[in-house]
Amino acid sequence: MTLLKADLHVHSNYSDGFDSVRDVVKRAKETGITHLSFVDHDTVDGFPEISRLAERFDITIIPGIEISAYDFKRNRKVHILGYDYQPKAEHIKAICEPILQKRHEHSLWQIRQIQSLGYELDVNRITEQALPSKTIYKQHIMKELTDAPYDSSEYKQLYQKLFKNDGVASGDIVYADAFDAVKAIVADGGLAVVAHPGQLDSYSIIPELVEVGLGGVERNHVDHTVVDHQMVEAHAKEYGLVMTGGTDYHGAFGEPINIGDITSPINRLLR
Repeated sequence: MTLLKADLHVHSNYSDGFDSVRDVVKRAKETGITHLSFVDHDTVDGFPEISRLAERFDITIIPGIEISAYDFKRNRKVHILGYDYQPKAEHIKAICEPILQKRHEHSLWQIRQIQSLGYELDVNRITEQALPSKTIYKQHIMKELTDAPYDSSEYKQLYQKLFKNDGVASGDIVYADAFDAVKAIVADGGLAVVAHPGQLDSYSIIPELVEVGLGGVERNHVDHTVVDHQMVEAHAKEYGLVMTGGTDYHGAFGEPINIGDITSPINRLLR
C-alpha cells in the first residue's frame, strides 16, 4: 500500500513563485510527494505543462488555484483556494482575468513610482524575467532591485521602504469578492477552501461562505499556530468542511521551506 503524502499549496513562476513547474515537480518527487497541487495566484495557465510533467514523474496532480479575494464586510483580504475543478475553468477564469489585469497595471505604476526615486528599472527585462507569468508581481520588481535573499534584513528593509506604509509604491488593487470567488469555483465543479485563515484572520467569514458552497478550510500552513489548528478543526467539524494543507512554497521568492515540509491531512482529494 502506497503511503500518501500531499502538498496542496505550492506556487510556480506562472504567478509569484520563483521556480519553474518542472523544478517544483522534480523537488516534490525527490521528497516523496504523491499528490501535488499548484495554486498559482489567479491563473490556471500552467496546468497543461503541470499535467505533462506529473505523468512523467508519476505524481498525482490536483488542479488548483488561489484566488485573491476580499471580505468587504470586515475590510480584509481572504484568499480562496480552488481544487479539482473542471478543466475549462470558465467561471474561475472569468473572475480572475480582471484581477490579473489590475495587478499588472498596478505593478507597472509601482515601477514608475520607484523609478521616480532614481532606481533603475528596466520594464522590458522585468516583463521577460517574469515569464511564463504574464503578470508582473512585486517579487519580480524586487528581483530587479536587489540580489539579497527574501528572508534577509536587506530585502525586508527595502521592501518595507518601497511597498509598505508611506512607500511610493504602496497600496493594492481591488480584489474579487470572496463570495463570488467561492461561487465561481463551485460553478466549475471544484472544492472551494479558505486559505490560511490564521494568517489573514479569515475565521469570521467562514460560516457565511459555507452558505454559498464553501467546502473546506486550510489547516496546515507555515503561519498557523496550535491555536489555529484547533480553530480550523472546530470549524471543519461544525460545518462539515474538508481540511487541507501545504507549504505555500514560493522558492526563492518566499520564506525558506522545502516542498513536503508541511503536508495535507488525508481527505477526499487524495485518491
